[in-house]
Order: sequence, then structure tokens, then C-alpha cells
Amino acid sequence: MANLNIIVNNKHVQLDVDDSIRLVDLLRDKLGLTGTKEGCGIGECGACTVILNGEAVCSCMILAGQLNGAKIETIENIEQNDTLSRLQQLFLEHGAIQCGFCTPGMLMSAKALLNANPHPTEDEIKEALEGNLCRCTGYIPILNAVRAATLQ
Repeated sequence: MANLNIIVNNKHVQLDVDDSIRLVDLLRDKLGLTGTKEGCGIGECGACTVILNGEAVCSCMILAGQLNGAKIETIENIEQNDTLSRLQQLFLEHGAIQCGFCTPGMLMSAKALLNANPHPTEDEIKEALEGNLCRCTGYIPILNAVRAATLQ
């Protein structure tokens, strides 16, 4: 068992969990944050991407035992006051959402990139998103949305 003290979406959370529970399961099953999706379960698809201590990570690959003191941000934290974030709005405007399954992971990967580098190059955008698979959009609308987010 692990006694976790973590910050999730800017709120302090303390709970006792099996230290081998995956972060994706902790978020979904213990904290009710179901916006994070599980796709492959092996860190290949990016659907479960969250921001952990400032870095985009696949939450299916992180165990609770690795989290004490961590700061975690999920898709539920991207909008504020019932208003879409600029990045979410750009995803809509550019048609970067179709079935929506990959969207939380794409948004969190893009947000982590833009937090670290507000004006990334095309190659940096592609590198930040390369761990996220999308079966619907063909990636161009997603790249266009992230590119548009770099223009201010």
C-alpha cells in the first residue's frame, strides 16, 4: 500500500492505494476523472496522456508508488469556469476532433509542449504529438490546431 500525497488539477489529494495501481486507474476509478482514456495499456497510443510534474506521460505506464508528491494535470483541468481553453477552441475550429477518443491525450500533449515552449517549430510540434495515435483525422487538422495555438 502507498499513502499518496499528490496534487491533481490543483487540488491536494491524499489517499491510500495499492502502490502497483496504474495512474490511469487511479484517476478514473479512485478519483472519478474519466476524461483520461485508456487505449492500448502499453504506452503506445497516447490516449491516456496526462501532465505529470510538467511532462506529458502515458498514465498507463506510471504506478502509484512513483507518484508521492507529484503534480498531475488531466483533461478535466484544461477548461476553466465552463469555458473552453484556447487550445480546445482551436481543435474545434480546425476540425481536429472526430470520434474524440484520442482528443484528451492530444490536448494534454499539446498543452505540455506549449507550456514549455509557447512558440515551437513544426518539428517540435510533430515530436510532441508523435506518441499519440489518431484513427480519424489524418493528423493534419490536429497539427493545424496546435500550430494556430502558437500564434498570438
